[in-house]
Amino acid sequence: MVIIYLSGVLVLMKIDAVFSGGGVKAFAFLGALETLQQENFTIERVGGTSAGAILAALIAAGYTVEEMKQIFFSIDFNQFLDPPPLAGKYSPLQLISLYIHKGLNRGDKFEHWVEKKLRKKGIVTFAHMKEGYLKVVVSDLTKGRLVVIPDDLERLYNINPKKFSVATAIRMSAGFPYFFMPKQLKNNEGTWSYIVDGGLLSNFPLWLFQTKQEQALRPVLGVTLSETVEQQQPELVKNGIDMLQAIFKTMIKAHDTRYISTSQSNQIVFIPVKDIKTVDFNINDKTKEDLIELGAINTETFLKTWAY
Repeated sequence: MVIIYLSGVLVLMKIDAVFSGGGVKAFAFLGALETLQQENFTIERVGGTSAGAILAALIAAGYTVEEMKQIFFSIDFNQFLDPPPLAGKYSPLQLISLYIHKGLNRGDKFEHWVEKKLRKKGIVTFAHMKEGYLKVVVSDLTKGRLVVIPDDLERLYNINPKKFSVATAIRMSAGFPYFFMPKQLKNNEGTWSYIVDGGLLSNFPLWLFQTKQEQALRPVLGVTLSETVEQQQPELVKNGIDMLQAIFKTMIKAHDTRYISTSQSNQIVFIPVKDIKTVDFNINDKTKEDLIELGAINTETFLKTWAY
């Protein structure tokens, strides 16, 4: 834990932070960041999955909370739709394209958008960031394993992490299966690995900075867009479709739920976002403001009792 005092008054407390995935629900993270800023907390190392990885990259690049609000409110999610040639947005050829390309959209427009935002702050590759200060999670379908970027790049793919594009890492982590085509990396076995959304294997990688040595440096705060483990509602399985959905949700939640239940859950801000789908790209500004307020309120409540 690092605390800085000036004339006996708390000026700044440095923490590490990890953000979960959650798609458009990530607007709630902005409220959490506003509250942390008001309470004199500043984030050093940061990590995340999917939408949390996007936010983490912006924080690591040096964006302020106000700048991030402007970015998020100006997003037209439809600008990220880039289906392959001939597939079209509503064309029957979409099914054929989905079968061949393994996704409805190439993801190039999204990656270029991230690249443009990071480049404004002088960030292109991981060499432009302080070492170890940004970690994002992706899923390698070919190897059947969770991968942390940039940590695992050299060991698994013979890639120099300092030369790897941060925007590409974020595009991979937020590569929602079937919505975006998988990215490919040539692995150390000489075959191509298909890389998709990190949330498939760890939607809330609170463990990213959890080693005994590193824990002594500063507190690690997790922020997730869900209820506590005890408050989570059971899945109702009435038919085959319900069962398929339950299987997919269980795959996503199982690893993180087990870790949270055996670790210090008192270091997590739970923001229970309900009735908003992860890919509801048409939410209005009022809903966005409500999400920000929800994030701010839950973070404020948490900080009142946080025994860091």
